[in-house]
This record gives sequence, C-alpha cells and structure tokens, in this order.
Amino acid sequence: MRQTKYTLFSVGLVRGLVAMVIGMLAGMGLLSLIRLLMGLPAWNAEPAWVLGGVIGSLAFLAGIGAMTDWFKWAKGEQTPEHPAHDPEQPGWVKYLSFSTDHKVIGVQYGVTGMIMFAIAGSFALIFRTELIQIGLQFLSPDLYNTYMSLHGIVMIMAILLGVGAMSNYLVPLLIGASDMAFPRLNGFAFWINVPSGILLLSSLFLGGFDTGWVGYPPLSVRAPLGMQMFFLGVYLFGLSSILGSLNIIVTALRMRAPGMTLFRMPIFVWTALATSIISLTATQLIALSFQMVMFQRLLGMGFFDPAKGGDVILFQHLFWFYSHPAVYVFILTGLGVISELLPVFVRKPLFGYKWVAMSSLGIALVGFFVWAHHMFTSGMQEFLRVPFMYSTLLVAVPTGVKFFSWVATIWRGKLSFETPMLFVLGAIIIFLIGGLSGPPNGTVATDLHVHDTYFIVGHFHATMFGGFVFPFMAAVYFWFPKVTGRMYNERLGKLHFFLMFPAFFVQSFGQMFVGLLGMRRRIVDYPGLEFMQTPHLLITIAGFVIGFSVLIFFFNLAFSARRGVVAEQNPWHSRSPEWGLPSPVPVDNYREHPFEVVGEPYDYGLAGSAFVRMVQPVAEPATVD
Repeated sequence: MRQTKYTLFSVGLVRGLVAMVIGMLAGMGLLSLIRLLMGLPAWNAEPAWVLGGVIGSLAFLAGIGAMTDWFKWAKGEQTPEHPAHDPEQPGWVKYLSFSTDHKVIGVQYGVTGMIMFAIAGSFALIFRTELIQIGLQFLSPDLYNTYMSLHGIVMIMAILLGVGAMSNYLVPLLIGASDMAFPRLNGFAFWINVPSGILLLSSLFLGGFDTGWVGYPPLSVRAPLGMQMFFLGVYLFGLSSILGSLNIIVTALRMRAPGMTLFRMPIFVWTALATSIISLTATQLIALSFQMVMFQRLLGMGFFDPAKGGDVILFQHLFWFYSHPAVYVFILTGLGVISELLPVFVRKPLFGYKWVAMSSLGIALVGFFVWAHHMFTSGMQEFLRVPFMYSTLLVAVPTGVKFFSWVATIWRGKLSFETPMLFVLGAIIIFLIGGLSGPPNGTVATDLHVHDTYFIVGHFHATMFGGFVFPFMAAVYFWFPKVTGRMYNERLGKLHFFLMFPAFFVQSFGQMFVGLLGMRRRIVDYPGLEFMQTPHLLITIAGFVIGFSVLIFFFNLAFSARRGVVAEQNPWHSRSPEWGLPSPVPVDNYREHPFEVVGEPYDYGLAGSAFVRMVQPVAEPATVD
C-alpha cells in the first residue's frame, strides 16, 4: 500500500490562507504603486483594502487548488472528465482541502455554516447582555451597532451555508446521481465562502459599520472602512450562491435515475430546485446594489446621492428584490426537510404530494412580487402599497398548502418521537407562529405602527427558527448516521430540543411584546422605559439557554462521530434510496448500486409498495491489447 506523508502545507486551507495574505499585500502594493505613478499619496486605506481583498480572494482560490484544472485546460493540458479522489487521503486533510465529491463539499458547507452560526450567536449574546439594563454598560454605541449588524449578516450567511450543506449532500443521493453536474464548479463555489467570511469578519477590526445588515445609504456611504469589507464579503458570497444554484438546477433536471419523473422526485429536491431558481435569478440584484455603494464610496459616483441626481429609494428596491425572496431560500429548504421527514416518523404517505411539490414553485414565484412590503414606511410612492400588500398576503396560500399537508399526514398516524421528529414538530409549531405574526407586517395599516420595532425582530426570528434552524437540526440528526456511519446520542439530542424549544418561545414572544410596547430595534439604550428591563432580561436569559443547547448539539455531533454506536444500514426504515447504500456513502454513490424508480416516494404503510428497485450494473467491456 502506498504511504503518503501529509505535512501542514499539504492541507489546502493552509496553502489558501498563506496565498490570501500574500495576495492582499500584493494588491495593496499594486494600488500604492499606481497612486505613486499618478502623483498621488501612496497610501489610501479604502481602495487599498478593497483591491487587496479582491486579489487576496483570487489568490486564496488559486492556492487551495480550486482553479488548478481550469489552469491546465487553459494551457491545453488534458484533464479527466471525472476528477480523481485519493482513497488514502486522511479525513482531516480531505475536509480541509479542495474536493469535487459532493458529499465532502456538503460536510464542508455544514461545518462552516455551524462555525458561522456560533460566531453570529456569540455576537447576539454580547449585545443582548448590553440591553439587560438601561444605560450603557460595556459597549459603546458604535461597537454595539457593529455587533448587531454582524450578527444579522453573519447569521444569514450561516443559514445559506446550511442550505448549501443539505442541497449539496442530499440532492444527488435523493435522485440517484453519482455527483453534481459540475463537480469542479461545486468545489469552487464552496471555497469562495472562506475569503468571503474572512473579509466580512475583518470589518469588526476595520472600524466596523453601523447600518444593520441592510447597508442602507446614505448611512453606508459615510460608514467606516469596515463597511467596504461588508460589501465585498457579501458580494463574493453572492457569487457562490449563483454558481451553486446553477449546479443544483442542472443536476436535478438532467441527472435523475431511470423512472424518476418530476412527480416522483423527493419533495426536498423540489424545494432545492425552487430555492436555486430564486438564487440564480435574484442574487445579482443585491450584488448590484452593494457594488453601486462601493463605487460611490471609491469613485465618487452618485447612484444614491440626491445632490448628483441619485435616489436612495432605488437602493432599497434593488436590495429587497433579492433579500425578501432570499428568505424563501432559507424557508423552502427547511419546509422541504419537514415534508421529507414527517412521513418517515408518521408511517403514512405524504398527503397531497403533487400539491406540496408545486407549492414550492408557487412560493418562489410569488416571492418575487412582495419585496416592497419592507418599504411601506420608506417614502416610496403610496399607490404601490396596496398591490404589494395583496401579493404579500397571497404567499399564505401555497404556504398553507404545506401546513394542511403536514396536519393531514400526522392525522391518525403511528408517530414516533425520536430527536429528528421532535425538531420537525417544533419547526411546524414555531413556523406557524412566524406565519401568524406575518400579516401585521404585510398589511399597510398595521405595518406603519410595528415597522422597525422589536415586533419585527420577534417575527423574523420565529420565521427563521421555524423555517430553517429547527428543520436543519432535524436534518443533521436524521442524516448523521448516513454521513458518519454512527448514531448520535439520543439523550443529548432530546436535551438539546427540550432546552431550545421553550427558550425560543420566551425569546421570540418577549421580542414581540416589547415591540408592541414601542421598543425600537437597532438601538443600544432605552432611557425612560424602565418597565422594559424585565422583558429584556428574560429575552437575554432565553438567548443564553439557546446558546447552551447549541453547545450540547455541537458536542453530541463531535463525540458521536468518533465514539457513537455503529448505525444500522437503515435505522429509520426510510424508503429513500440513499439508505440502501453503505454508511458512509462510497465515493461514487450508486455506481456499484444503481437503481430505477418503480413507485411513489412516500407510500409508507402501504403493503407491497416500493419506491426503488436495485438493478445490476452493466459490466464494462473488456479491453483487448
């Protein structure tokens, strides 16, 4: 057996980070040289950091090997159609280096997302502690605003990474594909996120920014240098979303197993397809809005400067045209997990499968026509309010289809309450609260009163936790045996749930309560409102309980991955095809275990029904010398 010695520098992440530092210094040096040649002072911090960030990010991708095959192709060298995998590469090297295996990339997305989730949650606990009492305790207003702003955008990044984790790992397995349609592009799309996250977090050390996660001008035009790192980091992250969504769409439409028609696809694949359509067609708008502010700061352009003919409302239209559909990128993925797991633990067919499948596309479509409900108080034309109010309320129709399906599926089922099922049920309940608190925000008369209060914060957290965070944790627990070959600790899983579930209600209802009392969001102090101290204390305590439960979650995963009980091949008795493969899944997925679809995916409890049938692989013809 070939023995390979792996050194620290053979780890792709190490090479990439070294290359990024060198690239950033080179970019800054290049900018200084250009300024000297133009007769200007050599150093100007803002353009130097921006150019350094761009070149450093490209250097990172080159250093980690994300562009190696493309460089070879450009030189005329032949590259294999299916990139090879080193079977003797240690796991720690594999997951810290460039890979084209969709399962490795899915785990990379997931772990990175959990790290960002922990960072964003830590920011929240810091500024929540500041709000326990009236008056400034230990944070200055500027630092408070930076922590609050970073909490929002880093948490959104973490959630999108979680979407990428589930989509990358599951879509090929659920449809019977050997990998994604474009494996090299898939690896490239993931690794863009690392320099993106580094640049975004660097804003904390470069003056921060005080705009919230939205980056509205004119405030963002006057913000410190950290604002540019925010824009650049999100811009690169958006590129990752566009490339990843393109891959999902092609994979889902072109690489399904024999017999898997569109209406035999698992629901999760339908939701992945719907979210990818949103990401592919709308992400350019937030990138454009941020790029325009960057250019206004760097080059003096007047896109959003009324003195130069610009319009600040234009930014909000561009920003929200993506940023509200982006909410459905998170939510649709989570709702797909609920629909996927619920029949497994209820042992009944999913009620109204075709309606549930089409409702995902319905939500995605209607989601493009609701963005301006975020702007009812912004000063936009008043005649636009009513049509956007109606389109916002219309989203409830396809969403209601999913709720009725879940309730009908649960009705008279044989429920079992393992940890994934607990998180599925918790997700349904919390998302219902998020949905019921939504119409006051989408109806003009009530939104004028609650907009920019903590009621919006409570509603948004209920929507995100019910629509994504709880389903994501259900998915991690459910597919953990498939990823690692071992079972998680059930007691720790249930402890995680029973801490997080009630704590979340205290937090979310507390936020809505103080919002209805007039507490505005994005402020560091609330003088004269002593009666709000107790609710803020309870909200903060609940936040720390949620944080502690997440630590239990992380410990459970890390411990069980190494020392957990070896899992059965199909511990959940699922009909889904990936459970017919060994755990962990072989590199080539179904190459040695191909199947064809012969039935419906969710016919649980029906005697004699089958979804897939394994077929014998076609032997490759022998070669003759």
